[in-house]
Amino acid sequence: MIVKNPKFEVSAVSPKQYPTNGLPEIVLVGKSNVGKSSFINTMINRKSLARTSSEPGKTRQINFYNIDNTFYFVDLPGYGFSKMSKQEQEKVGKFTEEYLVKRNTIRMIIFLVDIRHKPTENDLHMYHYVMSSNLPFMVLANKADKIAPTKVDSYVEDLKKEFGISFSTLLPFSSERKIYQDAVWNEIEKILNH
Repeated sequence: MIVKNPKFEVSAVSPKQYPTNGLPEIVLVGKSNVGKSSFINTMINRKSLARTSSEPGKTRQINFYNIDNTFYFVDLPGYGFSKMSKQEQEKVGKFTEEYLVKRNTIRMIIFLVDIRHKPTENDLHMYHYVMSSNLPFMVLANKADKIAPTKVDSYVEDLKKEFGISFSTLLPFSSERKIYQDAVWNEIEKILNH
């Protein structure tokens, strides 16, 4: 997909702030600092449309990125970040869940994990949540540039075993090496054209 004019549209913490144009939404979930913002920038070939930070927990709202008035990438706050106060974590958890449960324009969930690490308890919890949503989803094993190219496939297989994935899509991804982009676009386009 060639993206011509992506733009950041709005940060929201409640349904009345969500876009109302009915465009389909591709939602990104994953723990803090797993690379959701970098994923967006890589997919749309922009350096910094989605703000990235080396400090986890920067995204504390639901960010809607309008991709050529065709669909939205929706960046949800990461989970598992301890610097937020308990109260703040609960607040963010509440509006995130409200979005996932009530929003009827969600077409797909993209769940990012770090290819180098075993899934945490939070990752497994999120995976089961995503599974139970009955929405199309794929798991992306991000940061694939951090391991030897020859090992990527076996790491992906290990993650499939950890999550118990037999039929769902689990693809490697790297914001540094753009070699995995096309496979991800293919999955997204299948959903958008469905």
